[in-house]
Amino acid sequence: MKKILRLGTRDSELALWQATTVQKKLVALGQPCELVPVKSIGDLQLDTPLYELGITGIFTKTLDIALLRGEIDLAVHSMKDVPTKLPKNIVQAAVLERANPLDVLVHKGLDFLNAEGVVATGSLRRKAQWLNRYPLHDIEDLRGNVNTRLEKLQENSWDAAIFAAAGLLRINRMPENHTELRWMLPAPAQGAMMVVVRDGEDALLKLVHKLNHPQTALCTAIEREFLRELEGGCTAPIGALAECQGDRIHFRGNLLALDGQKKLAVEKDMGLKEVSGLGTSCAREILENGGKTLMNQIKKELDNS
Repeated sequence: MKKILRLGTRDSELALWQATTVQKKLVALGQPCELVPVKSIGDLQLDTPLYELGITGIFTKTLDIALLRGEIDLAVHSMKDVPTKLPKNIVQAAVLERANPLDVLVHKGLDFLNAEGVVATGSLRRKAQWLNRYPLHDIEDLRGNVNTRLEKLQENSWDAAIFAAAGLLRINRMPENHTELRWMLPAPAQGAMMVVVRDGEDALLKLVHKLNHPQTALCTAIEREFLRELEGGCTAPIGALAECQGDRIHFRGNLLALDGQKKLAVEKDMGLKEVSGLGTSCAREILENGGKTLMNQIKKELDNS
């Protein structure tokens, strides 16, 4: 393909870094490519909590529309923002090698951990897991791109804020005063990038698939399968992480109440040849052990908020 490909991306610094990474890889394959930045609903409405916007797809919808209209040829997304069911006529072309999938706590000192404190995050998942571990703390809603959120942390009296490690590392903004939250399960597919194209664009699909990282694609597929089976279209505090360890997959997943007071978790280890349906079976295990009731409670609380 010799025509110049139009690569759609959000226009934040992090999104542009991700798109530039894909652009460079395509150019290295001999394929000219230009960036087409756009703003998403999630970028524009910074005064509304994410769950009130309906998290699923708010950061990807604008690019999906541009792709379906033929205004761009492909799009790159933070994979954790992509709905588990892709829009009709849009297909996954590649998943790039994952960066650090974990969350980090950016703080002003850690003395508050053993006392009362205030932690900022706009994520229901991070909020619930934090309150499960630190029930005496208060949570402040924090929105905006990475740079905006770092600035808000410094401007306010909050003790700390939670960020995705990958986002901070990719734009070289990881503060010295940070702690990796190994106990906190990340969002499904956190740290990975997905490239999508229109269905039927076989030559383009074949080209972009050369960027695919098989291990990352497998692990994120398991995590997203877990999410899809568990949430049923309802936003909820759900964490998941699948890791390739030699010829085995280690999976951890959880579902928490919005206030963090209840947590249902699952952990499995199995061979690569046995992982078909792993995400689904783990989600069903949680659903059968109180998850259905908890999901109904979460939906009711969000509807009434």
